[in-house]
Amino acid sequence: MKIVSFFAGAGGLDLGFQQAGFNVVWANEYDKEIWETYEKNHPQTTLDKRSIMDIPADDVPECDGIIGGPPCQSWSAAGAARGIKDQRGQLFYDFIRILEAKQPKFFLAENVSGMLISKHSEALDGIKELFKNAGMGYELSFQMLNAADYEVPQDRKRVFFIGIRKDLDFKYLFPTETFPKITLESAISDLTESALPALEFNNTNGDDCTIPNHEYMIGGFSTIYMSRNRVRSWDEQSFTIQAGGRHAPIHPQAPKMKFIEQDVRVFVPGKEDLYRRLSVRECARIQTFPNDFIFHYNKVAAGYKMIGNAVPVNLAKHIAFSIKTQIGEAEKKQKLVINKKLKIENTLS
Repeated sequence: MKIVSFFAGAGGLDLGFQQAGFNVVWANEYDKEIWETYEKNHPQTTLDKRSIMDIPADDVPECDGIIGGPPCQSWSAAGAARGIKDQRGQLFYDFIRILEAKQPKFFLAENVSGMLISKHSEALDGIKELFKNAGMGYELSFQMLNAADYEVPQDRKRVFFIGIRKDLDFKYLFPTETFPKITLESAISDLTESALPALEFNNTNGDDCTIPNHEYMIGGFSTIYMSRNRVRSWDEQSFTIQAGGRHAPIHPQAPKMKFIEQDVRVFVPGKEDLYRRLSVRECARIQTFPNDFIFHYNKVAAGYKMIGNAVPVNLAKHIAFSIKTQIGEAEKKQKLVINKKLKIENTLS
């Protein structure tokens, strides 16, 4: 099935769908810092570099599915949480505009769990109704998932809207299969000794990294960062990989931070040299990007941003496979019904 991708970023969601057998024929990404990374890792996909607001629906190829993660900052509980009142939050409407015009068999929209806080309830209900009523209409499924349940070594809760066009006559069911938890030791232990600190001003080491992108941001830690433990042990899953390198989790080689008082922790005295941020490559591994997926940037912060904003590849793959399977079963069922009717009509005639 052919799909198009909006707000594609580096393409974690796209790659997961490709691994599940979909063909991503066209993608849209407005951030110029990401273009090189997307194009070099998705050479078979046409990349449109305009803002979605400037893209006429007729410019979007005919497709079986539309996927994407409209910018999440507006909905983040940790930020201003302005939601649909923010211009970035309103990009949901352009996503729906394209959906209504193209009428694919399905769509997927992903966003942060902050959408579920009470102040957004009215806007969220409105978005759900717009999705349900787009064009011919869609049967909407909506759920918060934790990537840790889908072969991703990370606690990462995100909400997913998945709609199935009503003429397909079924409601999508989210995957219920369970998988063993993947630990940090399994995911990144082989990378421990080879990471490089970023260069001055957090510039990239470039080709001096023997393992591509295996470099970590340098610089101090804010009081907000030091207010709680930022270390997960080797036998645990990572904290959420965020889009800012300043907030990258600490590598599990370090002991958990020492509690001083409420909202105050410190690195264990005498062990300070063990406390470094996870590298860009380690964050990519935790987001389940393959080793041959190379991120291109000049500032290390841009690497963290691309990775932190992505949908984990394995989570995307499991969802994509379930969508493909359920649509296939529905279409097979409809074909059987049609063939049965034709057989009856031929018998009567």
